[in-house]
Amino acid sequence: MIGDISPPVTSIPVVEGNEELRKPQNLIPPFSKVVSHFGTSGISVALATGVTHPLDVVKVRLQMQHVGQRGPLIGMTGIFLQLMKNEGRRSLYLGLTPALTRSVLYGGLRLGLYEPTKVSFDWAFGSTNVLVKIASGAFAGAFSTALTNPVEVVKVRLQMNPNAVPIAEVRDIVSKEGIGALWKGVGPAMVRAAALTASQLATYDEAKRILVKRTSLEEGFHLHLCSSVVAGLVSTLITAPMDMIKTRLMLQQGSESTKTYRNGFHCGYKVVRKEGPLALYKGGFAIFARLGPQTMITFILCEKLRSLAGLHTM
Repeated sequence: MIGDISPPVTSIPVVEGNEELRKPQNLIPPFSKVVSHFGTSGISVALATGVTHPLDVVKVRLQMQHVGQRGPLIGMTGIFLQLMKNEGRRSLYLGLTPALTRSVLYGGLRLGLYEPTKVSFDWAFGSTNVLVKIASGAFAGAFSTALTNPVEVVKVRLQMNPNAVPIAEVRDIVSKEGIGALWKGVGPAMVRAAALTASQLATYDEAKRILVKRTSLEEGFHLHLCSSVVAGLVSTLITAPMDMIKTRLMLQQGSESTKTYRNGFHCGYKVVRKEGPLALYKGGFAIFARLGPQTMITFILCEKLRSLAGLHTM
């Protein structure tokens, strides 16, 4: 179970001779526990992001190959060598500042909201089956992305422009394209985050339950590692096309009349029509190479930090 911020339940003692049943009273959890819950989530995601950020830069460059046309694709290794040769080692950390900022905010909310949402569904429907876990993850991911999308837009822009500065890039976007441009691609980003969080957290949750039930694994590093590998693989397969569409929308510039893509569906249609169906998985290996380790690092760290903070394991 992820976190431990479900409101503590107290009961009214049964008075002898009184047939009144115990009545649960839900209390707001202590502020320190709420901070620990969201803080451990944000820190674990930020540390994982810092380790895997170079792969995120490579992924974005892969996704922007041959926009609007078919052609031979440069692989992950080729893009990496090209970056090192043309832009230097620093290019592998383009956009790191907004990436870490987003990780703390988005990661903290995405993981932190999962458990309270699941508990709320349990109160409402009396169930925490896999469908409830999927719905809880989808809500947590979509809501978190809607709030933090501007930071993601700045991060992607910086990853394509080695000379850009975060604050200057924000000013440039707002002055040239309007403040609404900071929410470019928010639709596909929310869909992608909903699918990512639902598949990642629900898969991890279920994988742990099944492994504990059907194998000799017990709560600990090996169980966390096996569950996170499964979660990373499933979430990559589901979210790679959405990630590519989100990147294309966030990077396109110009007025409404000159934009290549009108929305996420139009982007997906044009990509398939002009670049082929497999183009939706451009950078797919890079996504897994990044998302797999990031998922493992995130969950293993989060489990450890929660344990140190006195929270329940995930």
